[in-house]
Amino acid sequence: MKRMIVYISDSTGITAETVGHSLLTQFPAMEFESLTLRYIDNVAKAHEAAALINRAGKSSAQRPIVFSTLVNSEIRHIVTGSDCLFIDFMVPFISPLAEEFGESVRPSIGHTHGQGHQYDTRMTAVNFALDSDDGLRTQQYDKAEIILTGVSRSGKTPTCVYLALHYGVFAANYPLVEEDLDKLQLPDSLKKYRDKLFGLTISADRLYRIRSERRPNSDYASLRQCQYEVRQVEALFRQCHFGYLDVTTMSVEEIATTIMSQSQLE
Repeated sequence: MKRMIVYISDSTGITAETVGHSLLTQFPAMEFESLTLRYIDNVAKAHEAAALINRAGKSSAQRPIVFSTLVNSEIRHIVTGSDCLFIDFMVPFISPLAEEFGESVRPSIGHTHGQGHQYDTRMTAVNFALDSDDGLRTQQYDKAEIILTGVSRSGKTPTCVYLALHYGVFAANYPLVEEDLDKLQLPDSLKKYRDKLFGLTISADRLYRIRSERRPNSDYASLRQCQYEVRQVEALFRQCHFGYLDVTTMSVEEIATTIMSQSQLE
């Protein structure tokens, strides 16, 4: 049975999700089902969240694991009263920092995700990623800082969104189709952006499993087709001399972090 994971925050929940997921990847044998409770910023919402956590525990016969970035003590106290393993990403670190800084703590709801200009930049980047998804609007690739390319279902879209949301990177993605792979050439719309391209590849077996869930028993999902596309796309990456990454065993977080370091976007 999958273990229920709850991410809870007085803001977007991104910090709780990111840190919590990083911890859970250390337990690869476990299976998890996750739920994010965002903007829990008053007592009424806190009681609703606690009730939901209790219901989730009863339905699964195991107490949920709750990852929290709640800063308000009253709200946090209500949630910790539910039947869960409560892992707090804020309180254990606040007191040592306050002592080191010689400053008193003044909790401020919604600031854990860095509001203001940085937040606006990230949201603009997310909109760009979604607007440029799957080869759409190549005319705005001049604005892109990086363009991810590869075969269909190799993780381009979630990686673009993650790069935008966590780093504010303007990332577009373009799927290489069979016609491109047969010719072993970049499509014309990508040629002038070669310096922005970064490739994603994946094992044929993993690609076969992913595609089979989406379109079972189709030529698109056949192992033969997956083997052909992976072989051709890797040959194209090498021929065009731009960086690429095998994402077969990598999480989205790991893919994005590696791209940031390898493509000098930091």
